[in-house]
Amino acid sequence: MKKIFILCAAIVVTIGTFSCTKLDVPVESQYVKSNFPVTDADYTALLGTIYSNLSSSYAVPYWRMQDMSTDEAILPARDGNFDDGGQYRQLHYHTWTFDHPNVIGVWQWGFGGINTCNRIISVINSSSSSAAKKASSIAEVKAMRALYLYFMMDLYGNVPIITDFPVTGQPATQSRAKVFAFIESELKAVLPLMPAKSSNATVNVSQYGRPTKGMVFALLAKMYLNSGVYTGTNRYQETVTMCDSVQANTNYYLDAKYRDIFLPTNGPAINETIFAVPYDQQIPGNQFTRFGFFYYLVQAYGFNVGLSIAMSTTPEFYNRFNIPGDDRTKTWLAGPQFYPDGNGGFTNQPVYYPAPNAATQINLNPTLTLTGLKPMDLGNDVLTSQSEGVRSIKYYPDVNIIQATRLNSNDVPVFRLADIYLMKAEALLRGATSTTINGETQTPLTLVNKLRTRAHAEAASSIDLNILLDERARELSWEAWRRNDLIRFGQFEKEYLLPVAGGKTDDLKMNTDPTRRLYPIPSTEIKTNPNLVQNPGY
Repeated sequence: MKKIFILCAAIVVTIGTFSCTKLDVPVESQYVKSNFPVTDADYTALLGTIYSNLSSSYAVPYWRMQDMSTDEAILPARDGNFDDGGQYRQLHYHTWTFDHPNVIGVWQWGFGGINTCNRIISVINSSSSSAAKKASSIAEVKAMRALYLYFMMDLYGNVPIITDFPVTGQPATQSRAKVFAFIESELKAVLPLMPAKSSNATVNVSQYGRPTKGMVFALLAKMYLNSGVYTGTNRYQETVTMCDSVQANTNYYLDAKYRDIFLPTNGPAINETIFAVPYDQQIPGNQFTRFGFFYYLVQAYGFNVGLSIAMSTTPEFYNRFNIPGDDRTKTWLAGPQFYPDGNGGFTNQPVYYPAPNAATQINLNPTLTLTGLKPMDLGNDVLTSQSEGVRSIKYYPDVNIIQATRLNSNDVPVFRLADIYLMKAEALLRGATSTTINGETQTPLTLVNKLRTRAHAEAASSIDLNILLDERARELSWEAWRRNDLIRFGQFEKEYLLPVAGGKTDDLKMNTDPTRRLYPIPSTEIKTNPNLVQNPGY
C-alpha cells in the first residue's frame, strides 16, 4: 500500500517514452491544458512526477554529498577497484571540483524537481478544477518545491529562485539569505492548506510520502536551527516553536523498536516518520545494500546477489557507538559475524568465508589502513583488507533484492520525531527558553534520554553540545544530516586521516578551506548561464 502513489506516477511519466519517431501526434504522456485530469486519481498521478524525481537521486547521489563528505561514510578503493575516477576520495578529502559527477547531477536533480513543480503549477492554474482543489494541490506542490530549494540552498548556498514555467531568461544567482526568506515565506503560506497527520490509518496511507503540516514544521525547524549558517542570524527560539508544533500532534510518537523504523517493511505504520522517501523494487534509488553491505554475508542474510564490498564508516565515527546496551550499535556489522535472527539481532551460529577458507569466521575490522600504493586504497585481500571497515545495516538488507537492479525496499526518512527532539535539545542548549508541550517541561537531558530509553542505552547524566553532536551521530547515522550538523558545529573541516601501512605516508590531505562548506555551481551551468555567480574558492 505504501508504494501505490509513487508507482502510479512513475507509470504515467514513462508512458510514451518510446517510439518517438512520429512527432506530430497529440500529447498523451503528460498532462497539459488540453487533457488535464479531473479526478483525485488523476491529480495523484500528475503530482506523482515530483516524487518519482525525488526518489531517483535522494538515497544515492544526494546522500553521498551529505554523508560521504564527512566522517560518517567512506568508499575507499580496494586495489584500484571501486575508485570510479576518484569521485569518492574527492568527497572524503574535500577536493571536489565544479565538474564532479555528484555536483553536476544533484544540481540538475534539484532544479529539475523545481522545474517539474513549476510546470505542474502552471497546468493546475489553467485547469477548470474547483478553486479549493486548485488551492490544495498547488499548496502541496509549493511545499515540495520549497523542499527541493532547501536542498539546493543547503548544498550550493547562493542559488537562483525559479518560479516560472517555462523559464524566462537566464535566472540569476540570489543570496542565500534571500533564498532562505523565500522558502520560509512559501512554507508559511501553504501551512494552513496542509493536512495534519491523523489517527486514521487509511488517511495516513494516502498522505504518506507527501507533505503535511508536520513536514512543514520540521523543515522550518531545520532552517531556523541552521539560520546562523544560512543568514548570519540565530533563530533558536523559533526552532523550539516549530519542534513544539510537530509534537503538538500526538499522532507522532516514538516507535518501540529502533530497528523497525528502517526495515524493508517500513512505511505508514512507522509512527515517528514525518516525511520519508518511499522505495521498493519498482521505485529505483535505494541501493544502500548494493554499495555498503559485505558480499560474503549475502547468503546468511537470505539472498545471493553480487554486491560491492567497498562502502563503510570511518573508525572515528564508529567509535561513538560505545554506550552499553544501545540498540543503535546493532545497525553496524563489526567484529566476528553471526547469522541474523530475523529480528534485528544475531544467533550464535558463525558465518564463515566460502572455500577455500570455509573454516574462517568472517571478522570485520573497524580499522581502515591504507596501503600507500594507490590513492585512498586498502588493498583487496579477502581475509584482511576486504574485511576492513564497519558496514551499516541500518537500512536492513532486503531479501527481495535481485541482481538486475540491486534495489532496497526500505523507505528513507527525511524528517522524523527523533530529529525533532534533538533539534529542540540543541536549540535549548544554545540559549532558547524551555517550553512545556503536552504537559511536559522538556529539557535537553530529558529529550536525549527519551531516545536513549527507546534504544535501551543507559541514560545520560548530563548533556552539552559535544555530547549532543555525538547523540545526533548515533541516532541519525546515514540519514543525510551529518554534513549539515558538522558545519553548524564548526567541525566540517576537521581532519580524520587514515593510517598507512608499513610506515608509508598518505599523499592525500584533506582540504580544510572553509569555502568547502558549499559545493560549487556546476561547470555545465556556469557555461550556459552567465548570470550565475560561482561560489568563493572555486
